[in-house]
Amino acid sequence: MESTLRALDSGESRAAEPDPSSPNGWRVNPGVQSAILGLFANRETRTWDLDGAMQFRDRVGLPVKDLLGSPEAEAALAAGKPWRVVPGGTSVRAGVYLAPGVTIMPPTFINVGAWIGEGTMVDSHALVGSCAQIGARVHLSAGVQIGGVLEPPGRRPVIVEDGVFVGAQAALLEGVLVGRGAVIAAGVILTGTSRLYDLERGRVIVGTPDEPLCVPPGAVVIPGTRRASGEFASEHGLALSAAIVVKYRDGRTDARVALEEALR
Repeated sequence: MESTLRALDSGESRAAEPDPSSPNGWRVNPGVQSAILGLFANRETRTWDLDGAMQFRDRVGLPVKDLLGSPEAEAALAAGKPWRVVPGGTSVRAGVYLAPGVTIMPPTFINVGAWIGEGTMVDSHALVGSCAQIGARVHLSAGVQIGGVLEPPGRRPVIVEDGVFVGAQAALLEGVLVGRGAVIAAGVILTGTSRLYDLERGRVIVGTPDEPLCVPPGAVVIPGTRRASGEFASEHGLALSAAIVVKYRDGRTDARVALEEALR
């Protein structure tokens, strides 16, 4: 148990990792997911009492992450890029890798197996699910939901590559991969089997359970609608929600999603 958590905490083990030779540039590591599942097998629980300020009960194999005294915390501090975990109800489980310079606003929950890259900001009321892979200098805005995965081992987790901006209340679920530098507007919901309508390039990008949706690098995705088919839908003017690529990132986009360094 301790060796599994230690390897995840340090970033030595990852549920998925970049691999240029693999489809879509990522390789899933089923053994890591299986090891995390093993942590849940022990149903014994214990109580944690943090000086009376916080009390909770959970399984013994899933403790909270040491955000102050761990080697990773010390290394980030020594590099001049310490973690910032703002007070107010955030919970980070052991087995989560936090790179130097990560900022976490309250309340946030980050589950076991997640990996968060350097300089990323996780804003308030956000969820980062088990095994999710979040790149460097990503901004997860308030209320963002990043889905988790553990079963079956080998299924791709949600992956958000470097430099992505995810707007408030957006949700990325079921193994969606968001390419480097993409912008996901507020309120967009993408699942592994979503259809993504690319207005710029005149195509429909479709995800399947075996090959979850991949958002192209630099795409700017907004919520929209498409007409529902069928006589009944036509009679009642019904439409379905749709995710739409309206353009690809440019200088104006960069200016709109820029995050002041002071906030980090």
